[in-house]
Amino acid sequence: MKTLSQLSPKPVWDYFAEILQIPRPSKKEEKIIQYLLDFASKHNLKAEMDDVGNVLISKSATEGMEKKPVIVLQTHVDMVCEKNSDREFDFEKDPIEAVVGEEWVSANGTTLGADDGIGIAAQLALLASSDIQHGPLECLFTVDEETGLTGAFALKPGFFTGKTLINLDSEDEGEIFIGCAGGIDTLATFRYTKEQTPFGSVAFKIRVTGLTGGHSGDDIHKGLGNANKILARFLRRAFNTLQMALVDFDGGNLRNAIAREAVAWVVIPASQRIHLQADFDEYVKNVLLEYEKTEPGLEIYMTPTETPYQVMNHSSALNMLNALVACPHGVLEMSSRMPGMVETSTNLASVKFLPFNEIVVTTSQRSEIESRKHMAAEMVEAAFRLAGATVVHSDGYPGWTPNPDSSILKVAVESYRRLFSAEPVVRSIHAGLECGLFSEKYPGLDMISIGPTIKGAHSPTERINIETTQKFWDHLLDILKNV
Repeated sequence: MKTLSQLSPKPVWDYFAEILQIPRPSKKEEKIIQYLLDFASKHNLKAEMDDVGNVLISKSATEGMEKKPVIVLQTHVDMVCEKNSDREFDFEKDPIEAVVGEEWVSANGTTLGADDGIGIAAQLALLASSDIQHGPLECLFTVDEETGLTGAFALKPGFFTGKTLINLDSEDEGEIFIGCAGGIDTLATFRYTKEQTPFGSVAFKIRVTGLTGGHSGDDIHKGLGNANKILARFLRRAFNTLQMALVDFDGGNLRNAIAREAVAWVVIPASQRIHLQADFDEYVKNVLLEYEKTEPGLEIYMTPTETPYQVMNHSSALNMLNALVACPHGVLEMSSRMPGMVETSTNLASVKFLPFNEIVVTTSQRSEIESRKHMAAEMVEAAFRLAGATVVHSDGYPGWTPNPDSSILKVAVESYRRLFSAEPVVRSIHAGLECGLFSEKYPGLDMISIGPTIKGAHSPTERINIETTQKFWDHLLDILKNV
């Protein structure tokens, strides 16, 4: 089996291998921050850190390039921490185990962290180089992009000086991004009481697993299954035909990931066991047919389990299930400005039972139009308020308005044509990039976003294409040379 050190461009993959050894969950980035500061010291580079942990490392121009404008290269240092349910792994301690194939690099049962570890590696390779032509560089590393854009929100005007920024957090080589969707999170909280489990009950756990998952923005249009929706749909049907009670429901994890797995713990009278099995078998047959093309790995199974002493009261359970089934998920509007692109969407991200008889449902909404972002959030809010939940919204983050006349865009397009004899795709992305916040804090900042091809981001199927990593690197160096 190949190792990362055997791949090209070698400096990028070598730094990526180092980054995989450093735990960097969102909001717990202390180790990667220290690594960056140590790197700067080792290479005699100026480094600054702000109050929240954003790091800026600056490098002077190479000889003869001193008059070129300062270019800011930007990545985020945190990663999404998702793993398969059968994988024992501690993201705060364990190094990521890379698996190198012929065309792709993936991880062993966990997210890889190529989002945005490969961007960090490219910055470090540039900063450490002695033979790459470039003008003055400012490499910006932000914290907590994945769970709140905290670093970008807290960034103060004047932290960097460049007027041109290249974000290295895109996931489709051959595409140059000049805009992104804004987003907002909507959280619904249910409160319930418990009652004694009826005498003569039997208990089952019903699990949905094997879904692809993926990014709640970039993958939302692909018709992928959402484990929360699939499970809630069956439970609501069973509640209406059987004397079922709910004990627990646990589905999804992250606001920006499509739920891959969900499990519910239910009880029914022993006399209805046969009816439950018949209903379940019929439902599974139908759902597997619905997703046979988009989710070939989908599994839904039911197993007996211990019968609990208490269950959730019936009306609260039914209200929650009604809300989960009614809550929209997926594409709400396609873009009229950029044909073929998603304009507005929503993601039913997670359902969690908490202590003190609370259930929190997390959803996220995105749109390139600010008013429709709020429309989507209000739609979700209405579904949950009708079911008796309390609802709150996050502050959200702005979108990045495309600028087709961007100077750095013109350089990047011409560079791509010259290097690869092909026309790059210029578009907006239906995902949140920190560029939206940068444009608020640095008016007039000229920006693009590029990156190699990454599939399955935010899920354990995350993988990065080896060939496109070389193309991404060649493209980046050529842009810096010719800007």
